[in-house]
Amino acid sequence: MSRTAGYERFFPYERPYENQGEAMDRIYNALVRGQDVLFEGACGTGKTLSALAPALEVARERDKTVVITTNVHQQTRQFIAEARAITREEPIRAVVFRGKASMCHVDVGYEECQVLRDDTRALVEAEDERSRLEARERELLAASRDGDAGAAEARSAVMDELDELDERIEELAESTVCEHYRNNLLEDTDGFFSWLFDDVRTPEEIYEFADDRTLCGYELLKEGIEGVDLVVCNYHHLLDPTIRETFFRWLGRDPGDVIAVFDEAHNVEDAAREHATRTCSERTFDAAIEELDGEEDPRAEDAANVLRAFRDALVESYESALDEEFGRRGRIGESWVDVPIENDDRRDELTLAFLRGYSGRGIEADLEAATALGRRLEEAYEEAYREGETATRKECRTLQAAAFVSAWLEEGASQGLYPVVSVRRDAGTDEVYGRAELYTCLPRGVTGELLSELFGAVLMSATLQPFDVTADVLGIENPVTMAYGLEFPEENRRTYAVETPALFSSQRDDPAVQETVAGAIRDAVRFTPGNSLAFFPNYAEAARYASRLEADGSGSTVYLDEPGESAEELRRAFVADDDAVLCTSLWGTLAEGVSFDGEDARTALVVGVPYPHLDDRAEAVQEAYDAAFEGTDTGWRYAVEIPTVRKTRQALGRVIRSPEDVGVRALLDRRYSRRAKADLGKYSVNGTFPHVDREELIDIEPEKLKFAMLNFYGDRDAYDGDPPTP
Repeated sequence: MSRTAGYERFFPYERPYENQGEAMDRIYNALVRGQDVLFEGACGTGKTLSALAPALEVARERDKTVVITTNVHQQTRQFIAEARAITREEPIRAVVFRGKASMCHVDVGYEECQVLRDDTRALVEAEDERSRLEARERELLAASRDGDAGAAEARSAVMDELDELDERIEELAESTVCEHYRNNLLEDTDGFFSWLFDDVRTPEEIYEFADDRTLCGYELLKEGIEGVDLVVCNYHHLLDPTIRETFFRWLGRDPGDVIAVFDEAHNVEDAAREHATRTCSERTFDAAIEELDGEEDPRAEDAANVLRAFRDALVESYESALDEEFGRRGRIGESWVDVPIENDDRRDELTLAFLRGYSGRGIEADLEAATALGRRLEEAYEEAYREGETATRKECRTLQAAAFVSAWLEEGASQGLYPVVSVRRDAGTDEVYGRAELYTCLPRGVTGELLSELFGAVLMSATLQPFDVTADVLGIENPVTMAYGLEFPEENRRTYAVETPALFSSQRDDPAVQETVAGAIRDAVRFTPGNSLAFFPNYAEAARYASRLEADGSGSTVYLDEPGESAEELRRAFVADDDAVLCTSLWGTLAEGVSFDGEDARTALVVGVPYPHLDDRAEAVQEAYDAAFEGTDTGWRYAVEIPTVRKTRQALGRVIRSPEDVGVRALLDRRYSRRAKADLGKYSVNGTFPHVDREELIDIEPEKLKFAMLNFYGDRDAYDGDPPTP
């Protein structure tokens, strides 16, 4: 490792792993050159410090701020631990930033908070002004008593100002005021900032400290983050364009003054897509039309005309789609379900229905009227809340609906945007209603612009390869790429490709297939000296095989992860056991960002190739990638196969987290094996794994798995007592 750079001061431990040292050196040099970095490192190999240490050094040298961001709560806790370790050796000013909703002491929404804050500040400023005028009045009174003729006249003018100010203060005091924020403005808060920067504080600690003193910790944090060395935050602070602009303003930084470190960066694609997607429900249109009803403004009729036409077209679109399939309406539940509206050679059915149904002086003119009137109503609602006339700040549905319809017409046919209509059932009324959505297929419109503006970025994950695909999808130009596999002792692990039948969806119900797969799972669990993890393509498959394991009476406790249940409580119960198997979906929360260290879990199984549900959206993403990038089956490869293998690799990484860990990772499906490529062709996924992963994969027949595991664990004295008998 080069000693010319000073990033070693930000490495808080005695010495790094060998790969860690090399990674820090390369990341430092890349950031100095102004290049972004794609950094893949196996789970448990110290990626966080490998990125943080050089990023902090470059930031110190160039007067920048480092922002490290993730969408996984456990990783945020890890960042805090690492930042605390760093500051013990090299003091840095670090803050952990979380959204307002989780830090509000009075539990109001964002818009209401803005009004509360502004009115509270106005009240405090008015009271300050009154104190100043009262002091001036006393000075003038004394001067007039001493014979100053002009002082009496000036005092009279001041008294008039005081009367007006008293009326204003009385009005403000009767409106909405936040006592926590008021105390921020009135009290000495130096103690808060001394406490804040004495360590790296969690959002929970900040909330508790502020609440005990009736202060607003969120607003204090906003005031205190300007010019800090390190900020820990969630993806949306960087990926949402509106939030990002505000966030950088709080930092006192332009984008070019920020070095961003994205953890779990294989998730950035989906997160960016989510932040760029826009929706508007039928209920919003109904509320907008009701809002306009009775408005005396001459623009109200035109505004209602265009919004009602779009709302009616939305209903017509989903009603028509539901009528085409017998019984579909009755199967609609409380979750949003898409209905098809796309056409291959013309605009979507919603747009066509809107154009057919609209009549008026012109869509563009009506939308302009709706937007202008919406802005006026928005101002009126804010004023009513400020004045205390309403308990909550009302949102202008007219403005929201008009903005959405304008975007739908202007951008709905753009490459990379997919128009969608979805429906759901209202649990209270049992009514079915719909929403329109502009789904973003190409996330690089969000990420490419962001990354080009930043001083530099490090995107790190255990599963970023193939790097050329990541760069294409996110719009990264000329990145530095690096990949490090597990540098822990290879003799302490085995990775098997178990040649059970290929679990295509058409074969999952075959009793013979189920028996073979269940037998391999049963053997793996039985010959594991401790706990096992079993990941399945979905929760239904997890439940199917959990039931079979319980019925087999293997003696191991079976834990089943189910939607809607607390995954963290399940994890704690599982790791407290010493002979258990946890069955879960590979698309659930336990498949990544969660560590099962040491004896928490010895064996990890991935059963089947867990392709996502291939619906119309997935097809649209594939088509968008096919159009954007050249190559054979680019859409399938970029949108389906590579993300699926990344998910599989993430699941395998839940075990073998340190040099001392001993464990087995097994992939149960012929499509993973090297030998299957000859007869499965494009259905084989072996070649999608990085070379270093493929080299570790050992093809094995299912009936031989138990013997292989017995020999492996037995050779390492992993069994407590006599090993099981095959």
